[in-house]
Amino acid sequence: MAQLVMSVIDGYHDLMDNKSDPRVNDWLLMSSPFPTMAICLSYAYFVKVIGPKIMENRKPMDLRNVLIFYNLVQVIFSAWLFYESMVAGWLHYNYRCQPVDYSYSPRALRMARGCWWYYFSKFTEFMDTIFFVLRKKNDHITTLHVIHHGVMPMSVWFGVKFTPGGHSSFFGMLNTFVHIIMYLYYLLAAFGPRFQKFLWWKRYLTVLQMVQFVLVMVHAFQLLFIDCNYPKAKKQARKEALANEMKAKEQELKKLEEEKKANSEISSNGTAFYQQPDAPPSSYTTEPRHRAFVNGLK
Repeated sequence: MAQLVMSVIDGYHDLMDNKSDPRVNDWLLMSSPFPTMAICLSYAYFVKVIGPKIMENRKPMDLRNVLIFYNLVQVIFSAWLFYESMVAGWLHYNYRCQPVDYSYSPRALRMARGCWWYYFSKFTEFMDTIFFVLRKKNDHITTLHVIHHGVMPMSVWFGVKFTPGGHSSFFGMLNTFVHIIMYLYYLLAAFGPRFQKFLWWKRYLTVLQMVQFVLVMVHAFQLLFIDCNYPKAKKQARKEALANEMKAKEQELKKLEEEKKANSEISSNGTAFYQQPDAPPSSYTTEPRHRAFVNGLK
């Protein structure tokens, strides 16, 4: 047993010391996966247990101005990340097979730094859930939502540690583009009902995310059929992660269609559904319209 433990420890150190990208070893949170893991677990525990307990006997917070500022920052941040991924990589990359450039050239380092900032952005997105907690919208804090946000930093950490750039960064590039649109929607929604006429396209956000994952899966799976100098373990991990994401989005889209059907049936009885502007695409309420937008989104 002791020998097995020592073998695992030696394998871990060999992986971290000899198979990772030496350029990122001294970057913040990059020396070990455990700080990132601890942050992710703390996030999950706070939003599912501690946060709701703290807010249990308190009124929901009015965070209208905070949400406007936060979503504006996220739009700008996502736009910058998308720009960096294009200029440092995907304007020059091969879309069929792109090995990682581990050199210290300005462009390679720029892409690696962009990957790290993309990793950092996954922590900033924890605020999406924390705002739900502070505004007592616990019905939005689903297990799927928490798993998605909680796992992403850990997943991206491995990408930055071992493959900061190259083929798998295609996901980050597309994801930042989708986030520009997503946070722009949240920004407009935070201004209240007077902007509702401009938000007719909310239903297409989930479709856009589905298209994103289809494109990424096609782009990633082609490596299974061509010879490309890219880590096999990374290919398999990306394939499994994308399959899980795709399954989650399919479930969300199915739920959305079921709720649309229920909406039609209930509307015929004189009760309409109104979608909360800050809710996930499949979240509806039977509250009257003047009560549907709460906690700073009136």
